[in-house]
Amino acid sequence: MSDLEIITFGCRLNTYESEVMRRHAQDAGLEDAVIVNTCAVTEEAVRQARQAIRRARRKRPDAKIIVTGCAAQIDPEHFAGMGEIDHVVGNQEKLEAKTFGGLSIGGEERVQVNDIMSVQETAGHLIEGFGNRARAYVQIQNGCDHRCTFCVIPYGRGPSRSVPAGEVVRQIRVLAEQGYSEVVLTGVDITSYGADLPGGMRLGRLVRSILRQVPELPRLRLSSIDSIEVDEDLMRAIAEEERLMPHLHLSLQAGDDLTLKRMKRRHGRAQSVQFCEEARRLRPDIVFGADLIAGFPTETDAMFENSMSLVDDCGLTFLHVFPFSARPGTPAARMPAVDKQIVSARAKALREKGVVALRRHLDQASGRRIQVLMERETLGRASDFTLVKLEGDHGAERLVEAEVHGHDGNALLAKVTG
Repeated sequence: MSDLEIITFGCRLNTYESEVMRRHAQDAGLEDAVIVNTCAVTEEAVRQARQAIRRARRKRPDAKIIVTGCAAQIDPEHFAGMGEIDHVVGNQEKLEAKTFGGLSIGGEERVQVNDIMSVQETAGHLIEGFGNRARAYVQIQNGCDHRCTFCVIPYGRGPSRSVPAGEVVRQIRVLAEQGYSEVVLTGVDITSYGADLPGGMRLGRLVRSILRQVPELPRLRLSSIDSIEVDEDLMRAIAEEERLMPHLHLSLQAGDDLTLKRMKRRHGRAQSVQFCEEARRLRPDIVFGADLIAGFPTETDAMFENSMSLVDDCGLTFLHVFPFSARPGTPAARMPAVDKQIVSARAKALREKGVVALRRHLDQASGRRIQVLMERETLGRASDFTLVKLEGDHGAERLVEAEVHGHDGNALLAKVTG
């Protein structure tokens, strides 16, 4: 296989699916091609994808340029209108081997985007490598049945559908046997996992089943979760399973009840705070990240201050801040907008709040003994996902024990002890 380039935007699930496409393209003998896997979360993400497509055409005038992902699924006509593009492929079609078989011989239609809402199942795709053997991602779910007023992702991903538990366990067992030290469960809305499966399977049962049936896996991690959907089994797993990493990234979005109602979120501010308090009671070393939107339509200064104070009230450490971006066709796009300069200033204030929160977390770690998964020779992640810089070259893809002696404002500084 030669001259195949994949450019990926957006979430971890997109990164995972890019590797699925890489394998299908290699198996099909697709050569001299650029695949752009787009994101539609914000207008900026779509703009960056268009920019990358034009840049790819200038750089490789003779290559076949294939565009897929959520932005292509939602607005295929727009991308089909770009002269730089040879093929537009939908989110379901990009995961099918037959698509790439057709692309390799030039026999496929220019636009292959079907109705994503009609897709009822998600197949498990075993990806055996992500460049190193430190961490692997396993897709357990795709799609979303919720309709938050700011979000277009359900129209790019389709309805929520789960990979059967037995297939998930099989994939993770293979990855553990190959030497992966950590597996991350990923999807669009993983806390909805199992609602479409028989037998009452939910995310908590899946987690406990993985840890029971794959005892050789050192570390299991969850990607972003919706705290309102967390089941009792998952809370017990947080409390009892040391191999389930003490780090949860929460889809909070705001800290004001009226804003949350206008977003059509299913939780309130008090529920978010209560969840974090309970999880911390069960697992004192747990660390929280969160998605927060700044400048949602109708947001006043007082509403925004409720989001700012949520960082302290929930004890958040890692903030993923989004300036509000109106997505065409969503209810939020029709709501009274906040001035763009105010949106930008609020996003900046939230990010600065995040810097303070991270520093507070780093300050508290001095002298601790931690386990680090090495991602590169001198860089790794602690169990709670804190970035760690280690003295000396200790090789990648290993778990090491270390002692923290300080930080640089972004990462812990530590020395290997064993």
